[in-house]
Amino acid sequence: MGRWGNWLLTPGALLAGFLVVHLGFLAYFAGYALHGEAFSDTNIYRDWAAAGFPQNVQPSPWVYPIGGLLPIWISGLLGPGPFLVVWVLLTSVLNGLGIGVLSGWGKKREGIRAAWWWLVFIAVLGNLGFARVDGVTAPIVLLGLSLGVASPLAASAILAGATWMKVWPAAALLPLFAVVRDRWKVVAGGLAVTIVVAAVAAALGVLPHLLDFLTTQGSRGMQLEATFTTPWLWMSVLGIGGARMYMNTEINSMQVDGPGSSVASALMQPLFVLIAIAVAVVIFWALHEGKKRGHEDRSELLLAGALTMVTAFIVFNKVGSPQFMVWLGPVVALGLAQDRVAWRLPAWLLLAIGVATYLIYPMFYDALSHNNPAMALVLTVRNVLLVVLFVWSALRLVRLGRKGAPVSGQELRAARS
Repeated sequence: MGRWGNWLLTPGALLAGFLVVHLGFLAYFAGYALHGEAFSDTNIYRDWAAAGFPQNVQPSPWVYPIGGLLPIWISGLLGPGPFLVVWVLLTSVLNGLGIGVLSGWGKKREGIRAAWWWLVFIAVLGNLGFARVDGVTAPIVLLGLSLGVASPLAASAILAGATWMKVWPAAALLPLFAVVRDRWKVVAGGLAVTIVVAAVAAALGVLPHLLDFLTTQGSRGMQLEATFTTPWLWMSVLGIGGARMYMNTEINSMQVDGPGSSVASALMQPLFVLIAIAVAVVIFWALHEGKKRGHEDRSELLLAGALTMVTAFIVFNKVGSPQFMVWLGPVVALGLAQDRVAWRLPAWLLLAIGVATYLIYPMFYDALSHNNPAMALVLTVRNVLLVVLFVWSALRLVRLGRKGAPVSGQELRAARS
């Protein structure tokens, strides 16, 4: 590695990279704010905050878990004008905390490499990492998973808090429960946070809305970008069977309708649950098999299980919003910090997924929603890569179970030397 490469692995270079990426996005979004505008879903968030989170608007703020309204409320404290700037600053601070933990605050060389990868991933995803609640929850999930096996109570509390902002962090809670020795700590951490959330909701007089997010999703059809929507996407593009794209204004979502799509939409929820149960069973099995061989690696099982579960949450879902790709970043970044060689393939896959996703939204979403075949192809490739990532993570779980913990890249280099 040359002088330039060595400099990149210093804390100062990482800090410079963080500032370039995040100040760049802050300057970009400040342009919107100066014109009295927001961007993408932050327009909706700003309206919710200004109106006091009313139920009788479309889409309703209660489509999110109640914790998801906290960063929206914080961003609205200074009024509608600077809402977007405060939102980006909040996301940037959380990303900075995540990068600090990932890199051991500049002390871990492999952690710095992983932090650089995450910075590149954030840059590749562009606006998606800053315009949705998902961008707020991603670094929080990274913090929770970084504590993982060593501090399951704290990890569970952090992940439960993130789950009450957006449901997807539950995909990291399930593997955490599976791999730790003191599973009661995972239950206790999640239960404590849930009790606090319910108490706050009761104090604010919104307790009846606490579980609204579970029912408001049921009316969704097959969203345009979802993996399993791909056949109907091409039916619409090719004009087959009367398939069509349309906007579901109730939840602000572009969907696809066609022959059999209503049946597929109804089946996706039970399929999603079955896959999640199957992944959990494989994690328990892999841990059990590793213990029999006396060589289980609970930390590696946690990350492999979390990636499998999070990817399953995306692949086997009738909703396929582009910001879902943000979910995958924290797990892969932590995997790279733990074993760069083993996690190199998913890291490259995810960067390719990020590029394709950015091309889809926000770059050419209008063309995609008007049956553009080139963008339909880009979306198809992106969805295939997601399936490949799911298969890779599932196979890694199986290998961990069959062989116990594989020799890490770091151990292999040490043995050779």
